[in-house]
Amino acid sequence: MAYAFLESSITGRAGTDEEYWKGLADGELRLPRCAACKKWMWPAHHRCGACGSWELEWIKQEPVGTVYSWTRTWYAFDRVHERAADVPYVIVVAEVACGACLLGVLKGREDGLKIGAKVRGIIEPPSEKSKGYPSIRWALA
Repeated sequence: MAYAFLESSITGRAGTDEEYWKGLADGELRLPRCAACKKWMWPAHHRCGACGSWELEWIKQEPVGTVYSWTRTWYAFDRVHERAADVPYVIVVAEVACGACLLGVLKGREDGLKIGAKVRGIIEPPSEKSKGYPSIRWALA
């Protein structure tokens, strides 16, 4: 599956976050939690760092959170030339309720964009701009 290829090509941990990509493809945000000690694990790992369990459960999360960090991109980098027409654009790192921080392009206006601002995730289907993968974009709430 393409999602496993993406994950393994970026991190070298083949299949670890495949359920994340499947969730986005289904229009849901799913994040991993240890089935034994219930500690959230993001990025996904094969084994819980807290208790050592090998069992994960993927829990549906509401795609809402707060801005943890953000930056404006002023350059069309080689590997994301599909976004060249969008330059400049804003990348947001949002912290969701379970404590995971997720990266996504800002959707809509940036009036009121600041650390701590409330955001809502919009899950978008695969597109040329997202290299053929589903993606999450953040909009100010």
